[in-house]
Amino acid sequence: MNLFYISTMRTNHLFFSLIFACWAMNAQGQESFVKGADVGFLPDQERSGVVFHDRNGRERDCLELLKTDYQMSAIRMRVWVNPRGGTNDKNELLAMAKRVKALGMDLMVDFHYSDSWADPGKQPIPKAWLGHTYEQMKEDLRNHTIEVLTLLKENGIEPRWVQVGNETTNGMLWSVKTDERGWEVKDEKGQTTITHSMGHIKTEPKQYAGFIRAGYDAVKEVFPKALVIVHLDRGHRRSIYDHNLDIVLKYGGRFDMIGMSLYPYWAMEGHPELRADDIITDCIANIRYVSEKYGCDVMITETGFEVDERHPEVMEEGRRQLARVIHEARTMTNGHCRGVFYWEPQCLPGGYKLGAFDHNAAPTAIMEGFIETK
Repeated sequence: MNLFYISTMRTNHLFFSLIFACWAMNAQGQESFVKGADVGFLPDQERSGVVFHDRNGRERDCLELLKTDYQMSAIRMRVWVNPRGGTNDKNELLAMAKRVKALGMDLMVDFHYSDSWADPGKQPIPKAWLGHTYEQMKEDLRNHTIEVLTLLKENGIEPRWVQVGNETTNGMLWSVKTDERGWEVKDEKGQTTITHSMGHIKTEPKQYAGFIRAGYDAVKEVFPKALVIVHLDRGHRRSIYDHNLDIVLKYGGRFDMIGMSLYPYWAMEGHPELRADDIITDCIANIRYVSEKYGCDVMITETGFEVDERHPEVMEEGRRQLARVIHEARTMTNGHCRGVFYWEPQCLPGGYKLGAFDHNAAPTAIMEGFIETK
């Protein structure tokens, strides 16, 4: 057999091997598209006696209902450092994670690195970490991450994804003046006052990236296969992702996946010129953009739509928008959006506006957006 023939066979074999590998990866990507929910309020709801029902009024376990009736395969749970009363602490996470595993669902752990809510308007430094140096605080973050994940590992639970920070658009570990409820206090111009800052993206970009890297390394130390997510808000705003993620990478941060929040309702609040469908279009385009720019996949880790039981047409519109988000995330992102999570769908009216259940703790029409028939 001459050398030319051997070389040609090897080239053809490599070509077809690459084609098969790409086909297999695409097939696996389609099979692994995830629909899920963040249900961090659920333990408190159950403790207070809320009983969930399906569309026919039958009593159901909430997690089982989400999985069986609404095609969900994953649950997202937040974890705080030293919260009051143990809400959203590592033990509550473990209890929920055991239920998630028993149902054969995947788990996403969302580290807030705070004793309470962390979001773009505030990233409160845990009380026990106040006064520490940057190096000490990196060690605090690392130790907390390892402690929580090791607790899961010792109980036979392996999360598929881990968020190192929640909506860290403006950085991580910076506190603002708050009221007795923990909500940020704004002045007459709508501005807040930063009281402590260790990782604000404007003033300490290197330290913000350092916190992301410390979290990434801690996750990989316990669960090397877990996908580490950096999560930002306003998925329709490309400039936010360029600015934040460029800084993370410039100063040595790492991530495996990009998490996005997509809330047309909140984006339109105070901005009557915006339309929900345009916001969704821009988010889907941004997913394609950032996945190519940063060479990684994307997850819509939070979304939600308005519940208004007095106006069924509002919830039907929410169903339509959710169905569109799921369909386009699956089919119009070149396979790079790996799923969609609804934030607290089991919330009841009267508190949070963007749940998806009614006052009888039963699913509204919005939840039908999860059901894909083709």
